[in-house]
Amino acid sequence: MSEQPLAAYCVKCRDRREISQPVAVYTVNGAPATSGVCPVCGTRLFKMGRTPAHEGLPRPESAPKARAQPVAASSGKPLVIVESPTKARTVSRFLGSGYAVKASVGHIRDLPRSQLGVDVARDFVPKYLVPKEKKAVVKELRAAADAAGVVYLASDPDREGEAISWHLTQALGLDSSRYRRVTFHEITAKAVQDAFAHPRDIDMALVDAQQARRVLDRLVGYEISPILWEKVRARLSAGRVQSVALRLVVEREREIAAFVPVEYWTITAELARRTPAHETFRARLFRVDGQEPQIKDEAEAHAILDALHGADYVINLVEKGVRQRHSAAPFTTSTLQQDANRRLGFTAKRTMAAAQALYEGVDIGEGRVGLITYMRTDSTNVAESAQAEARQYIQETFGGDYLPVQPPQYKTRARKAQEAHEAIRPTSVLRTPQQMEAHLKGDEARLYDLIWRRFVASQMAPAIYDTTTVDIMAGPVTPPGALAQVQRVPEEQLAPLTAAWRYQFRANGSQLRFRGYLAVYGVDPSGEEDEGGGGALPELARGEVLDLRQLLPEQHWTQPPPRYTEATLVRTLEELGIGRPSTYAPTLTTLLTREYVAREGRQLYPTELGMTVNDLLVAHFPTILDYDFTAHMEEDLDLIADGDKAWVQVLRDFYAPFADAVAQAKATMPKAELEEEETGLRCPQCGGKVVVKRGRFGRFFACSNYPTCRYTAPYVVRTGARCPECGGDLVERRSKKGRVFYGCANYPTCAFVTWNRPLPEPCPLCGGLVTDAGKKGRQCIKCGAMVPQGDAVAAEAEGTVEE
Repeated sequence: MSEQPLAAYCVKCRDRREISQPVAVYTVNGAPATSGVCPVCGTRLFKMGRTPAHEGLPRPESAPKARAQPVAASSGKPLVIVESPTKARTVSRFLGSGYAVKASVGHIRDLPRSQLGVDVARDFVPKYLVPKEKKAVVKELRAAADAAGVVYLASDPDREGEAISWHLTQALGLDSSRYRRVTFHEITAKAVQDAFAHPRDIDMALVDAQQARRVLDRLVGYEISPILWEKVRARLSAGRVQSVALRLVVEREREIAAFVPVEYWTITAELARRTPAHETFRARLFRVDGQEPQIKDEAEAHAILDALHGADYVINLVEKGVRQRHSAAPFTTSTLQQDANRRLGFTAKRTMAAAQALYEGVDIGEGRVGLITYMRTDSTNVAESAQAEARQYIQETFGGDYLPVQPPQYKTRARKAQEAHEAIRPTSVLRTPQQMEAHLKGDEARLYDLIWRRFVASQMAPAIYDTTTVDIMAGPVTPPGALAQVQRVPEEQLAPLTAAWRYQFRANGSQLRFRGYLAVYGVDPSGEEDEGGGGALPELARGEVLDLRQLLPEQHWTQPPPRYTEATLVRTLEELGIGRPSTYAPTLTTLLTREYVAREGRQLYPTELGMTVNDLLVAHFPTILDYDFTAHMEEDLDLIADGDKAWVQVLRDFYAPFADAVAQAKATMPKAELEEEETGLRCPQCGGKVVVKRGRFGRFFACSNYPTCRYTAPYVVRTGARCPECGGDLVERRSKKGRVFYGCANYPTCAFVTWNRPLPEPCPLCGGLVTDAGKKGRQCIKCGAMVPQGDAVAAEAEGTVEE
């Protein structure tokens, strides 16, 4: 049987052509492929995959091939293209006047918005267009490229950046002899100069991985979203990662709703030494008859309390130890988003905006320089030069005791991290947060401080704690009162005395001996409390007899799993292998923008709309919404990036069953009826109910008697508080950057605004407006007093009046 001729898509002919003059090759990443030309127009054709011609052909090392410096095609300055104007200004400073540096302002080609833009019948060929708003940018870049001797493509060092560089070559019509790819993980003089000294080819394996992700996401979004428009309501969306993240939030909410609290009790004893100082400490009931106590209700607790009230207490074990607590690794994208959310209250979107600004460059008085390394990474690797600088800083600032013998090495938690990348770190630890304070403001200053401290702490010695574990046996002595005047039981009598005693208490103590990395980070970066209670125990000895001061029974109820926060949702996505560093922030933003998920404080909960959409998608697209399937797709994208899998084949394997599911859903998905959200207000025109409706520009108030009554009003979230200047309603608003603030409903007549959420209860001291000041508590903006919550407000007010 004769072999099928090899064919590939010709970008110039815009048709699939048989490869003429085929040559078996390996890509720069070591993946097998076939290179040739189009028999019609002579354009170079390329097709991934192994053929018989590869037998015996040596495979190269898996690394992008360095390229020799090109011969200039014209006498113009070399052109450097980066993504943003800010990055362009920073890079230009390091390259000097011998280079022209321009910005593409992100992607300059993309799939069309108005159609699928993927030719499924012809091996998923994307139909890229230059958007209307980018035509002027492309025109300017093309003119600059024509005048330049050589074009350096210096977009970000990841798949997205590689794709931007490739799209630039296509849109600008650059011949392969005229462009070079350069990458740097930090925007500093040394990094930029090193990158330009070692230019390379565009890594098409990375480009293909990005194209595969883009096409996959377009297929899922554009095929499923119209079904939701028809069955639920307009302007909804579905996404390969987005919908799985929504499923996590919905399933957690249902776990919470189905949770049945179970009562249990604990018993703590306050014990005192028989010394002149009578030092006291507390110990918790740890074992009953050698087993962990299961005290189910008050009756069982009181039965144990009755036995313990008449018991004697003798120390059976004193165990001293040393515990080391190591710093967490330097930040990856996900851990940065988690810590910024937990410590600073930042959303993922807000974190990445501040990180982008720090990476692209800040004017620090001596010119613009990037302050942190590239912020989209799942690697915890650190360059040896950066470790050496950090170790020297630690040695000089804190002393040799704070320096570990060997530089720490960390292993990332991500399933398949790109270890060639670096962790997020300051480009120089010598630029301390205090020194940068004058050049940074707001979010950037707070985030830089967090990144700097985390990195320096990660290179320091562990904190050391002295730990003590004390076991106390409790039981009756025969005859009663025999130990009343005894301070310590002799060692030979201890075991026979306590052998039959049923109750064992345990006290744990720890005391910080050496701060180690805590000297920089201040608090434990894991966010967990120290084991063992916190604080030192008195100096105790085995056999010591103790006096019972009091028994403290406490009722508890088992707690449901907590709702996700942005931090814990990102961590769960990473642990499941779903999404990549570049996708976490956009995914969370979409869930909130589509109103599938709402935020209460920092907790995320699904809306009725989110639960409806999730249930329909899980029922009709179980594979797409499956956690393991989504993680497997991410692994396939990684294999494409490594050059070990052809992107078209991945799409073929995905699309056939997906298309069947889409057809089935169109035919069988039921139409969902969402209840209108009532406001409790009455229509001023007809007296009907006012409900919340959604339109092209978001929510608005409307009369439920539409179309008979056409009353509408802007949607506002009332706080219940009154404006301190005019008495109008204080309502929730959003700034241009999406940040929530609160202003008077009578704007622009009244311009009162506050960032803190106003509370309905006035200040009990002066009657002024009270706001939620976050960790500080509730504060009056008029007199500055801190106001207690609930009944305490009234109690304090009454006490003040009496005085």
